Amino acid sequence: MLKLNNHNNNNHNNQKLENFIDEDLIIKTLEATKDCSREWAKRIVARALEMEGLNFFEVSCLLNCDDPEVLEDIFAAARQIKDKIYGDRIVMFAPLYISNLCGNECLYCAFRATNKELARRALTQEEIEREVKNLVDQGHKRVLMVAGESYPHEGFEYVLKSIDTVYKVQSGNGSIRRVNVNIAPLEVEEFRQLKEKGIGTFQLFQETYHVPTYEKMHTGGKKKNFLWRLYAMDRAFQAGIDDVGIGVLFGLYDYKYEILALMQHIKHLEDEFGVGPHTISVPRLEPADGSSVSVEPPFPVTDEQFKKIVAILRIAVPYTGIIMSTRETPKIRRETFAVGVSQISAGSRTNPGGYSVDDFEEHSSQFSLGDHRALDEVINDLVTMKYIPSFCTACYRLGRTGHDFMDMAKPGDIKYHCSLNALSTLLEYLNDYASPRTKEAGEKLIREKLDASDDEKWKTIASEMLEQVKSGKRDCFI
Repeated sequence: MLKLNNHNNNNHNNQKLENFIDEDLIIKTLEATKDCSREWAKRIVARALEMEGLNFFEVSCLLNCDDPEVLEDIFAAARQIKDKIYGDRIVMFAPLYISNLCGNECLYCAFRATNKELARRALTQEEIEREVKNLVDQGHKRVLMVAGESYPHEGFEYVLKSIDTVYKVQSGNGSIRRVNVNIAPLEVEEFRQLKEKGIGTFQLFQETYHVPTYEKMHTGGKKKNFLWRLYAMDRAFQAGIDDVGIGVLFGLYDYKYEILALMQHIKHLEDEFGVGPHTISVPRLEPADGSSVSVEPPFPVTDEQFKKIVAILRIAVPYTGIIMSTRETPKIRRETFAVGVSQISAGSRTNPGGYSVDDFEEHSSQFSLGDHRALDEVINDLVTMKYIPSFCTACYRLGRTGHDFMDMAKPGDIKYHCSLNALSTLLEYLNDYASPRTKEAGEKLIREKLDASDDEKWKTIASEMLEQVKSGKRDCFI
């Protein structure tokens, strides 16, 4: 059993931590369910419609069932569950890379320490301010701050200062209303400092839960320590951060194993803290400069398998937000909206300073993108498909996080608030930033959504909020 000293962990101080990912159980369960029948799989999908999630064994059954009819049932259930909980809104955000300095040696990543092909850069606070202004002027309200797992001479203080910088930027009617963070695992006290800065979600991917693969892929730096990373979310919760996002980098190991390990991680968080992850990210390994592993993934995931992954996660963990980045092509992104994805990035750059230059390749990026479209083009695509692009950050400001968010999300009550706030923030975008084509399409969609609702109270509140936006008020939410 893997163990590590836990430094300043409040609940386990001076003890050793054990790996709660049970590899033997995963392997045995996958073997026991390898012949899952159509009838049994259909019963599992039917139970999923109760929106209470699925257990470990049930998820394994669905992962092992390749029956086309069952797969269509899974997709249909995912669509229904997503609609009941989140409706037709898609939350928008942009990654903000502030540094690509890194002391780790991750074989799949362009940021790894020994990659001499990468132009290293840590943005100054003035450069971060310029990046944020460019994002705000596109229409963004929410960013995911990303940094390589080393910092300039200021150390962790650099991250804290950068958050302050992001929040202080005002441009026209806009500002960034919520900063989510994806950085190296922290000590409990550092997590407390992060919370004090008013962050939204702390996001961190284990990359792979399969220990032999993890050790093979991470050959240098602090990231070599599997358990230090695995217990990062425990330390975040102990520091008072109750909004966390987890994920797997699909392609490093067998996706079936990774999904079941992810389920074990979720159960651990629910058992220990009573709250599961606010979001699950589903990145696939994409080519990165100087990485042969990224060009030829050890366990490639096909598009059909990828859609199945998203759909199973949606019905297995119905309350969670599922994030799809611009790693994926527009086609795959469109197809996964219907089967579970509820948050996407748009107009992304994965290199520090990327929003302030015209040439995307001027500075080296972390990985290749599949969707290079500008935010306005993505918004236009969404409204044409009858989805409501949402820039809402209301839950963070109103304290609807952790237990409070889960209490509303699990029965589907959050949809009422999400739909109203999505319409309000969409109209903000249309009035302040949209192209004429997108503005026309978006306003048409808003009218259609109002006309289609038979909830008179909802229509009244929505109309009042939209009128406030039309009159010049911004940041209207409930």
